[in-house]
Amino acid sequence: MDITVSWGLVALAAAAALVGFSKTAVSGANTVSLAVFAAVLPARESTGVLLPILIAGDVVAVLTYRRHAHWPTLLRLFPAVAAGVVVGTVFLFWADDQVVRTSIGAILLLMAGVTGLRRRSAGDEEPPSSESRRGRLKARSYGVLSGFTTMVANAGGPVMSLYLLSAGFRKLGFLGTSAWFFLIVNVSKVPFSVGLGLIDRASLLLDAVLVLFVLPGAMLGKWCADRIDQVLFERLVIAATVLGGLQLLLF
Repeated sequence: MDITVSWGLVALAAAAALVGFSKTAVSGANTVSLAVFAAVLPARESTGVLLPILIAGDVVAVLTYRRHAHWPTLLRLFPAVAAGVVVGTVFLFWADDQVVRTSIGAILLLMAGVTGLRRRSAGDEEPPSSESRRGRLKARSYGVLSGFTTMVANAGGPVMSLYLLSAGFRKLGFLGTSAWFFLIVNVSKVPFSVGLGLIDRASLLLDAVLVLFVLPGAMLGKWCADRIDQVLFERLVIAATVLGGLQLLLF
């Protein structure tokens, strides 16, 4: 892992700050961060460098919103997420850097498209009860996809955002449930990432520098949470995600 140009370090620092911001303001906005990490670093290695940064952001988010989590939802999701993580680990075991890079780009574009469609149709349908057959199937489907995308590309945020929004969560419940979900899931991914060689001494040294930028981003996110125009911000995130995905696929 060789970061020789200063602009690359600046881009990674900004992406780390965005991780903190997304964890306390708009879950899923850090898809822009993973695009930056995958653009500056080798795509496969970028997932290992980004994971400790995400965990640092998760810790801050849990400390901020810990009382607002909905644990029945979390317990319902975790078995399906675990299955998705295992599938993602198998995929990473054989996938080379170009395959991972292309997959990250495709995942970003897919999530941006689904998120955009979901925003347009919001309000046209009632969210299914979590106890209904449809509700259980939906939770399992989102759980598996979230586990796979978070293991392969650290891109589970948009998937879970869609699920929690469609389940009718209000802002604090959304942020609290999302915070605990990703702290638990991301910590559980560490042994898999170490086993795959994605986290090593060199990546942790880089993390030690970048993690310093997470807290300022998180503090800014907390300040903006009650002030930001949510609709406009989500549109900007979707646009940035599309650009990041296209960059990874085409260059």
